[in-house]
This record gives sequence, structure tokens and C-alpha cells, in this order.
Amino acid sequence: MRIIEIDGGSGSAEALHLSERPDPLAGDGEIRIRVHAAGVNRPDLLQRAGAYPPPPGASDIMGLEVAGVVDQVGPDSTPGARARWRVGDRVCALLGGGGYAEYAIVDARHALPIPDDLDFIQAAALPETVFTVFANVFEAGGLKAGETLLIHGATSGIGVTAIQMAKAAGARVIATSRGAAKTGAALALGADVSLDASAGDLETAIRDAGGADVILDMVGAAYAEANLNALKPGGRWVVIATLSGALAQVDLMRIMMKQATLTGSTLRRRSADEKARLAAAVEAVVWPWVVSGAVRPPVEATFPLAETKLAHLRLEAGEHVGKIVLTVS
Repeated sequence: MRIIEIDGGSGSAEALHLSERPDPLAGDGEIRIRVHAAGVNRPDLLQRAGAYPPPPGASDIMGLEVAGVVDQVGPDSTPGARARWRVGDRVCALLGGGGYAEYAIVDARHALPIPDDLDFIQAAALPETVFTVFANVFEAGGLKAGETLLIHGATSGIGVTAIQMAKAAGARVIATSRGAAKTGAALALGADVSLDASAGDLETAIRDAGGADVILDMVGAAYAEANLNALKPGGRWVVIATLSGALAQVDLMRIMMKQATLTGSTLRRRSADEKARLAAAVEAVVWPWVVSGAVRPPVEATFPLAETKLAHLRLEAGEHVGKIVLTVS
């Protein structure tokens, strides 16, 4: 099969090139997917740079989400694979690695059926973002109908998905992004308030917008003080990336006085059983929104597998709105 390898130690997009490896075989409780499309995500850029190695047992090939067709079902001493999937089924799946390839192996419990009206490109934009938002905004953050979610980086792949999922759940959304084009895009996706983080006093603008019950933070250190000020009493501040740095000074007494929660997580290193639990919860809660069309993250651009370097450069530039997807078929 064709795959994308990382060549050398530069960590730049120039290190990416097409290569070949033997076709993998589905093991116990696994399915093999003939990949038609694969999502591109910031953790892929970190892995390319050597800063985010795959967890033990995962493929060293980049790629955390795919969509395609089941073409092999492994043995099933652990119930999961043969109990649900058949050769020919259209699926999208969350991976620990291995998506930048013509075939991907996945724990059968981590795959979800593609709704009939979604193509493979749209479906490949779902797993990593939907699982991440559900685990962090709805489980860790406990977002409920009528509450306000503040999203930093609101036009990223995670951000656009968070806007749609929060609105589907009946929440109010304050979105922050940079530039008029992005703030307009966030409004078009359903944000109630869309703030330009590059214009004026963002902290005051958030306060004037009413503050937040839950904050989805992908910026990190630079927004720490603003986030603490934005939290309502009993608020939950959830960190999932640190694009501006990981070290921040936080007044713990103010967290105590607000009865606030500061938490964070990563998705990739969770156990297979925990990802299976999360997949079942996503299918029960979020998949009806996907089927109805309420959650359909926009795809900014697609690139053939051979042009993965260009896809990474597009993501690094930070001008995209929504997801970037590789076409693999």
C-alpha cells in the first residue's frame, strides 16, 4: 500500500514523502478499512516534528481519522468486529495512527457508520473533532442547554465542530478568531457572538458578551488571565492545546472563589476501552445531530495523498476555516 513517511529529522513539511509498505492485516477485534479520505489535524504536525509520538502499539504512520469501506474483518474472540461490521460497510473511524495510507487497521469499536448522505471526504472530517469536542466540552466541561460556551480558535477544525455541537445541544456560543473573514465565518456557522481577537480589548468584549460557563481553550498561556476573568461562578475551563505556550500564571484563589474547574485532556493516549466507551456515547448523542445535518464541519480544502506536504503547509498557515482532508482512493 502507499503511505506517507516522515523522512529525516528536519520536522518540516519537506520531510513528507510517498512510500510503500505491505498491506496490514486485521487482528483480533479489528477491521481493515480501505481508506478513501483522511483528516489532517494539528497533532499530525506535532508528530511530524517529533513532539507527539504515537502511543505504544499504534501505527507510526500519521493520521488520526479516516473514512472508507470495510474490506477485512478480523477474528473476534473479543466481541466487536464480527458482531457489527461486514465487508463493504461504509465507516469512519478514530485511529491512534495510520490514517495517511491506503489501508488502516482500527479497533472495531472505534468505528461509526457513515450516514447515507455524507461522502467520504465529509465523513473523514468527523471522528477526531467530534470525539474531542464531546469528551472535553460535554463530558469534562459538562455543557448544558442554556449555558454559554466560549471557544478560542473557533474557525479551526475543532472550533467549527464545537460551534455546531454546542448549538445542537441548545447552548449559546461566543467565538473568538482572528480577522473579519473568520469572525464572519463563525457567525455563519451559528455562533451567537463572534469576536475578532486581533482587534481591540478581547477580554472586555468577552465580559460585555456575558462571560462563559464553559471555555474550550486551544490557545493556552496567552489567554489564561482572560479566561479566568471570563468564567462565571461554577465555570469550567477546558484546555486541549497550548498554541501560545503551556506555562501560565493562574490565581488559584480566584479559581476557588469562583468555584471554577480547570481541566484538560488529550485523546490519542486514552485506552482502547475508553475510546470504545467514548465512541458509543458519541454515536448515541452526537450521531443523530450528524444524521440530521446539524453537525457538518465544513471542509476547507482537499489534497491527494501524494500532496500531503501541501496539506500540512495549509494547516500551518492558519488561514483555513474548518477541516483539511486528504483524498486517498
